[in-house]
Amino acid sequence: MEYQIPLRIYTADGKLIAEYGEKRREPITYDEIPPLFVKAILAAEDERFFEHPGVDPKGLLRAAVELVRYQEIRSGGSTITMQVARNFFLDREQRFLRKFNEIVLAIQIERILSKEEILELYLNKIYLGHRAYGAEAASQVYYGKPIGDLTLAQLAMIAGLPKAPSAYNPITNPERARLRRNWILYRMEETGAITKEQMETARQAPVTARYHAASPEVEGAYMGEIARIAAQDLVDKDVYTEGVRIFTTLNSDRQNAAVTALRQGLHDYDERHGYRGPLAQVKTDDLPDPGWPRPQDTEAAPAEDEPEPELAKAVAPDDHQEIDQDRAAWVARFRDQPAYGPLHTAVVTALRERQAAVLLADGNQAVIEWDDIKWARPALRKGYMGEAPNNAGDVLKVGDVIYVRPVGQDDNARWRLAQLPRAQSAIVSLDPDTGAVEALQGGYSFYASKFNRATQARRQVGSAFKPFVYTAALENGFTPATIINDAPVVFDSSELEEAWRPTGSSERFYGPTRLREALYRSLNLVSIRILRQVGIGQTMNTLNHFGLPTERFQRDLSLALGSASLTPLELAGAYAIFANGGYRVTPYFLERIEDKNGKVLWKAPRVEKCEAPCALVRDDDQVAESTPDTDDDGKPVQPPPVKAPRVEDEDIIWLMNSILHDVVERGTGRDARRLGRGDLHGKTGTTNDQVDAWFSGFSPSLVATVWVGFDSPATLGWGEYGGRAALPIWIDYMGKALNGVPEQHPPQPSGIVSVRIDPDSGLQARPDNPDAIFEYFRQNNVPELESPHSSDGRTPEQIF
Repeated sequence: MEYQIPLRIYTADGKLIAEYGEKRREPITYDEIPPLFVKAILAAEDERFFEHPGVDPKGLLRAAVELVRYQEIRSGGSTITMQVARNFFLDREQRFLRKFNEIVLAIQIERILSKEEILELYLNKIYLGHRAYGAEAASQVYYGKPIGDLTLAQLAMIAGLPKAPSAYNPITNPERARLRRNWILYRMEETGAITKEQMETARQAPVTARYHAASPEVEGAYMGEIARIAAQDLVDKDVYTEGVRIFTTLNSDRQNAAVTALRQGLHDYDERHGYRGPLAQVKTDDLPDPGWPRPQDTEAAPAEDEPEPELAKAVAPDDHQEIDQDRAAWVARFRDQPAYGPLHTAVVTALRERQAAVLLADGNQAVIEWDDIKWARPALRKGYMGEAPNNAGDVLKVGDVIYVRPVGQDDNARWRLAQLPRAQSAIVSLDPDTGAVEALQGGYSFYASKFNRATQARRQVGSAFKPFVYTAALENGFTPATIINDAPVVFDSSELEEAWRPTGSSERFYGPTRLREALYRSLNLVSIRILRQVGIGQTMNTLNHFGLPTERFQRDLSLALGSASLTPLELAGAYAIFANGGYRVTPYFLERIEDKNGKVLWKAPRVEKCEAPCALVRDDDQVAESTPDTDDDGKPVQPPPVKAPRVEDEDIIWLMNSILHDVVERGTGRDARRLGRGDLHGKTGTTNDQVDAWFSGFSPSLVATVWVGFDSPATLGWGEYGGRAALPIWIDYMGKALNGVPEQHPPQPSGIVSVRIDPDSGLQARPDNPDAIFEYFRQNNVPELESPHSSDGRTPEQIF
């Protein structure tokens, strides 16, 4: 006999992400069932259960009389054992033959199983409303806690459900459910299960049941969907009914940090572009005045450091109960408005000069202060904004249905006027040594849009692509000190409709510039000249080393400016090669899959770094030790190891990382210095007209890529570069993700030397050069000594 148990998906550290399946079930053993609940069930369903042999003659006689008189069976006459027979082996059609089969099966079941085992089967199988199958699931659905923690009144309420889960449902029919509960309490007292005093106390208890959805502990619905789809191909089971458990690669703390950082970054962007007005306006003339909230009546905002799981919050409008009838009338006008992420729906009930009183969808009141309203300048067309408001009435009106969100920590936690951002974002973070994805959020809210921008959105990456072009340059004889001219250039050919005049993000040109400086300043014209000098073919070879999908790329000079379209996951996977010292890893999402008993059905293969030609050789003992576990069909549970081949020379990777560190220290990513770490590297990216904003960066132990833009490509607005729109999200995430992680500084390879150079010429400086600086080179690429005979000792190489 098998129960249908839903699919559950967890983080690597065992926190629930999502649950899938038509039936919600939590099987428990007989010993875990409270004795009072057993007595309540027997009083309601089968008082003589422990006495009869599976069939109760009195009940059957009553059913037979009904069959003759009404031509149908009304009361059933079924014992608990007969119900077990029907629930596991028969359909529910009311026929005489089925009733006969119930009797036969019940007698056979009683011969095989003990009474306790039969009752355990029954209490784990029965349907109790709201997708809850079994007593423990019903306890979680109606009361949000284990059945062992319920009161007598609550136990009696659940015991009343098997007869008619809809008719006696405490959520949809609370009065009928109360009458049924009280009858069961009377029967329990009558049978001696409880005292009269216990009965009277329990009968006076209010109906406290409300719907509790399966509450995720971590918000990771985008990963949940990836895992759900992948599991169907990895295991030979019905993943939705057989209790399959999937453990993803997500780290719960880092996932929470990623979700919080992404949403905060989108709200910051959204507030920079003005307030678009309320969700709706409700008529308030016929509503009672709820009054200005008293301090003791206001709802404190939760702290914003961890995101509230959306699946749990999706039922918040149904959570309020026993609230003031006046407030309930207000809530009824707007409770159907959807809420996403940290956003809560509310209606404005009163205004003061610089305050707004609101009523939340759960029936509680709150006050929004001026500091959390004054950002709301009216949003105008083309990204412009109107005048700054002077008072709350300039922004809000009584009856406005709005979003509010919690901001601040601890004593400073408060509600802030908000709106659902129109821009979107994605963040993906992975372990560069293995490729395990430790955080992934594909948009503001999975429930607002299921499109996973982290894995599905191909967008032009802009300057975040330049490190790959510069890597190709280092492979082909360039050094960090090579001088390239940052000056206007025009390309004109028969293949172009008109002459191409690429420009930079500003009107300034730096002239002859060292390669290191050109990257941290993100100079477009230098990148074009580098690509032109190295060649498209050679550069494509390097891009292939990074595992980039070159078959999708244009083979022209626009590649130097990031015309290639990638998903955030693809870009993060490529940056992992910089972080891990030159090895290509494949990002993956699942750690293992288990059955309902904890047996491993599938396990992610180990990742093993290897040098070219990457042949893994083991002796016989190693092979014997690594013999994999097998499933019931004899197939290996864990596939063979996955090879992570070296694809870039460690000297070149070390030099590139040195340059990418300068991007953070003095270039377009310098805002990341506020994290106070010396092991951060990365690159901003912005496409034409600020349509896409990126930051991809890493420490040696963690890679993260952030994208910000609109789903339908449009400008983010003037000044919304990668360093302003995407980098703050990356900073907020990495600050939390690396908390407590020591700085790591890979040692300088033996093939790298430090040499004093002239900063203007890039040549090795003479001892008497007062302006000399240190630069790193591969041993065979050290520049020649600067000439003592030139007027200034500087002879820059210019590439056109």
